Amino acid sequence: MDVVFVTLPEVNLLDLSGPAQVFSAASALGADYRLRWVGEPAGVVSAQGLRLAGLEPLSDAAADEGALVIVPGPDLAAVVRRAAGDGELVAPEVLEWTRRAHASGARVASVCTGAIVLGDAGLLDGRRCTTHWSAIGAMRERYPAAHVLDDVLFVHDGPVSTSAGIASGIDLALSLVEADHGPAFAAAVARELVVYARRNGSSAPFSPFLAHRDHLDPVVHTVQDTLAADLAGTHPLAELAAHAHLSPRGLSRAFVAATGLTPAQYQTALRLGHARTLLRGSALTVEEIARACGYADPRHFRRMFSAHEGVPPSAYRTSAA
Repeated sequence: MDVVFVTLPEVNLLDLSGPAQVFSAASALGADYRLRWVGEPAGVVSAQGLRLAGLEPLSDAAADEGALVIVPGPDLAAVVRRAAGDGELVAPEVLEWTRRAHASGARVASVCTGAIVLGDAGLLDGRRCTTHWSAIGAMRERYPAAHVLDDVLFVHDGPVSTSAGIASGIDLALSLVEADHGPAFAAAVARELVVYARRNGSSAPFSPFLAHRDHLDPVVHTVQDTLAADLAGTHPLAELAAHAHLSPRGLSRAFVAATGLTPAQYQTALRLGHARTLLRGSALTVEEIARACGYADPRHFRRMFSAHEGVPPSAYRTSAA
């Protein structure tokens, strides 16, 4: 998959480099992403003064079905400056190229003030979206047909995604990786980057695959990886301990010290957290979800889920519908 970064003049470096690092790390772990950079061939100067050269010209670049276009945000002060000048926030050729990419079937995402490109291209009309907190009011005024949210880190609305402040581009990128390759893979990418990623501001703040991973014990991380990679498998404590080169009691002590949970409690949290995600976003039956999460008996799964969540699985299925 091509991940195409539209590199604008005075782009904020973290808006650009954060998502780029996510997709680069995902590629290193086996995902098939190819990073591309489009913009002025002569190069642009970032908001922090770094020149970015060797860009693929927009006139020669193509982004069609299967591609992901990411528009990192230009510096907000630069946007205000341009608006006070000729009123043109984004060059017309950038808007036209973005429209063509969207019309060709590419997914389109913005980071921070990059939302102005999507808004001026007409891609936010009728969609939920967000941007940097300081630009929310201006976004609502400039794009009255958009539903601009101020309480989320990022928003997916069909093939168009937007994110809030600068660092939230990392959260957005991890969410897109999760959509492509699943939560366990996205958690591996997050661990590689040493970040504790959040999903968004309107749902549970942490993915179950990322919870309890903000420690520095490599042995416990290895055991957590084993459990996350095979939710439906049986993993006796003695087997996990042998894999970690510890005694069962030693592993239990290390695991509780690092996470506050025993390995069995952590496995249950993973299974039921993943079940919650499947109940909200898949067409699988409760019985199929139970098996996918390691519960051969659906009745036992229902009891465990109800005890853990405080509501039965059917409550999540109803709210998702």
